Amino acid sequence: MFGLETGIFFLLCICLFCACAFEFVNGFHDTANAVATVIYTNSLKPNIAVIWSGFCNFLGVFFGGITVAMGIVNLLPVELLIDQNVYHAVAMVLSLLLSAIIWNLGTWYFGLPSSSSHTLIGSILGVGLAYSLLPENVSGVSSVNWDKAKETGFALLLSPLVGFSLVIILMFILKRTVKNDIIFKEPKKNQTPPTWIRGILIMTCTGVSFFHGSNDGQKGVGLIMLILIGITPAYFALDASKDTSHLQTNLVQIQQLVNRIEEPRLATLDQERLRVVKASINDLDSVMKATNGHIPPQLRLESRKDILLISRDLTKIQKDGALTLNRDEAATLSSSLSAMKSYTEYAPTWVILMISLSLGLGTMVGWKRIVVTVGEKIGKQHLTYAQGASAELVAASTIGLSSGLGLPVSTTHVLSSGIAGSMVANKGIKNLQAGTIRNIVLAWVLTLPVSMFLAGTLFIFFRAVL
Repeated sequence: MFGLETGIFFLLCICLFCACAFEFVNGFHDTANAVATVIYTNSLKPNIAVIWSGFCNFLGVFFGGITVAMGIVNLLPVELLIDQNVYHAVAMVLSLLLSAIIWNLGTWYFGLPSSSSHTLIGSILGVGLAYSLLPENVSGVSSVNWDKAKETGFALLLSPLVGFSLVIILMFILKRTVKNDIIFKEPKKNQTPPTWIRGILIMTCTGVSFFHGSNDGQKGVGLIMLILIGITPAYFALDASKDTSHLQTNLVQIQQLVNRIEEPRLATLDQERLRVVKASINDLDSVMKATNGHIPPQLRLESRKDILLISRDLTKIQKDGALTLNRDEAATLSSSLSAMKSYTEYAPTWVILMISLSLGLGTMVGWKRIVVTVGEKIGKQHLTYAQGASAELVAASTIGLSSGLGLPVSTTHVLSSGIAGSMVANKGIKNLQAGTIRNIVLAWVLTLPVSMFLAGTLFIFFRAVL
């Protein structure tokens, strides 16, 4: 395969298996939240619910795009993403995946709806910080893309608050406008709800499952791309399906705008960034001219590095106000950078299909522990029809919007918070089970530091032995 030597091929297979295993665990860990409401309201039988949810997760990954996937990839430093040493790439990927899998399986075993997204992002930050401690790293803690980390952290923090608050508001509106009291009563055992209520609950379950796939599933796609780029850069560092000769046009447009920047007027940091941008432009331009625009496999990783550095540093210079552009010039720069990044921000169809199947199959296995927690242990009563529909409608909307914005959020956090909000809206905060809420919050609080520590420790270990 790809002419790889046996050892590297073996490591590639291990990494791909671990990525699929992470997504499989994600399926039964996170997607259980989506089926809890339809199961506890007797809208669907458990086996049918998880099969349907798994199928919708599959569709969500397949049609959800890759914006979130690239957001996950871009949390890591550029220098780590273009390391020429294959074994360093393997160390990075294995430490990310194993730490995320260990924590996810642990919280699943105890029935705690912890977030796979939170775990993965913690693992990525742990690897970035561990990389900053290595002797060959000269960038210190800047080895983590802190701008992207802050954006991601804000989305993870805000989304459960949004879920909690919006469900309370929605429940308040339903109580004031809907006169049919049946939707506010606990479902009777083994009795299906009225057709119209059942239809709404199935629709909201479908929405949560689909958008979970479009958001969480993309994270698996990003992991696979990290593996392929790190271990087989000649084939995956750039999108081989695109004609690289078009890069020259974008490069010329960017170079013209860069030449307008007056270096002496820049802050010291921006001066360094500008030098990096100019050097990367010259390197990429030389490669393009020497190869008549058709970058050969052995130069694709270096060209990827140039594209990433140009995009990263030029964007920061522009944000600092050092590059003053009119509307047309700003649009030209934006379109040129987007066109260049399209060569590095992509995923083959077979990668998306692999993750879709892993997430979909995982949904159908091991779902019961989390479902019991969501359905029975968050509140002191079982879910009513209104509570289930409200929580899932808000969760589907929040996750769908976040996917559109390219922000990774936690299905677990949003939906669990929504369930809690629906319980508070029904009978006040006393309707929550304090022990369960305490355990869930503790898991949420510990997820980031534990996953960071696990990933960082494993990264240092793998770098030492590989």
